[in-house]
Amino acid sequence: MSSTSEILAEMVASVLSIPVAVGDQLEPGGTAILLESMKMEIPVLVERAGTVLEVRVSPGDVVQEGDVLVVLGH
Repeated sequence: MSSTSEILAEMVASVLSIPVAVGDQLEPGGTAILLESMKMEIPVLVERAGTVLEVRVSPGDVVQEGDVLVVLGH
């Protein structure tokens, strides 16, 4: 049985870059999204290995705390 998990924004920030694409295999500790807040780059790291099912943001988007950034399948 497969499951999914969501990678969420932990703060209000701008999406700087998205180094992943649908279908990519991610490992724990890898960067899923790079955010920018207060002129600092903040990598959003993967906690569980999985396959990228959806990327719900685009570069330049402003995200709020709790917004879903990426959906992973396990």
